[in-house]
Amino acid sequence: MPAIPLGVLDLVPISSGSTAAEALRNSIDLARQAERFGYARYWFAEHHLNPGVAGASPAVVLALTASATSTIRIGSGAVLLGHRTALSTVEEFGLIDALHPGRIDLGLGRSGGRPSGPAGGDAPGGVGGRAPNGLTIPPRFSFEHLVDSPRFRLQHQLLHQPGARPQEYGEQVDDILALLRGDYRSADGIEAHAVPGEGAEVEVWILGSSGGASAEVAGRNGLRFAANYHVSPATVLEAAEGYRAAFKPSAELDRPYVSVSTDVVVAEDDETARELATGYGLWVRSIRTGEGAIAFPTPDEALDHDWTEADLTLVADRVDTQFVGSPARVADQLEQLREATGADELLVTTITHDHADRVRSYRLLAEEWNRR
Repeated sequence: MPAIPLGVLDLVPISSGSTAAEALRNSIDLARQAERFGYARYWFAEHHLNPGVAGASPAVVLALTASATSTIRIGSGAVLLGHRTALSTVEEFGLIDALHPGRIDLGLGRSGGRPSGPAGGDAPGGVGGRAPNGLTIPPRFSFEHLVDSPRFRLQHQLLHQPGARPQEYGEQVDDILALLRGDYRSADGIEAHAVPGEGAEVEVWILGSSGGASAEVAGRNGLRFAANYHVSPATVLEAAEGYRAAFKPSAELDRPYVSVSTDVVVAEDDETARELATGYGLWVRSIRTGEGAIAFPTPDEALDHDWTEADLTLVADRVDTQFVGSPARVADQLEQLREATGADELLVTTITHDHADRVRSYRLLAEEWNRR
């Protein structure tokens, strides 16, 4: 079948020895290059208190990037609604859409201080394994220790007003959609009109890692859904299936529409790609221990780490599901992911220490993908 669209998910990573300013300039440059390579969209993630990630505000970074590009869609992957209100979200993205109409994606996530339920347990079938077509489906990873970590508690404290409680996620999404349509009414019947924001030409997406609340909210509202193989590879199939089961046609969509994200590193040959990806495991370890993402290490810095069995277990699901290799090898793996999930699009994240290697990875992948 013809190749489906590829998009980019960018965390604005800071490399060791570099700065946040350099990371931002590199991401804007990469977005320009991705537009030239033919990528369909370019999304920015939201992360806080991570020394190695500069993408704290998707709206700010995508506004800067939209001004530096001309055709590629720019969006959030995702705005964390636990940190903000429906109105602030609609107004922020309405401002950007006012200058870049028809190019903005509003990706919404439910993280950010809102209880999310356990992510632990076993993958379907017990302890992981493979999808029918051979795609690796590892055992589930439990995120409960991260929610209880000192850094997460401090993040919650610094991002929320004292005593503030996040709105229920489904209600918050409903309010966002009503404000965008212009038919919002409060519980006592008072109208609210977000200007800018009302009537904005933004494309609304829900991002989710399981078949739970996010998939259900996306489905019942007839919205596009992005399933996170790169965050929780164990639950990507249940996420896509849960969304499709909940889907109801809307004015925007008459059938389910799924994008699936994954981590990749591409080089001219497998050996070079594996070397470029050497720092990935150590970087994932820093996130999974609760300390926050470190500046992305060089291969030599990563090789200096003394790995314990506990370390290896902590990162195994992510390392085992990162697609690393030559353009043909990675494109084959992406085809396998598409087949297993039924994805309508794929969203790829590439992090290497050197910016030139990251740009080359995206270029090589696009060239191979476009040949298929």
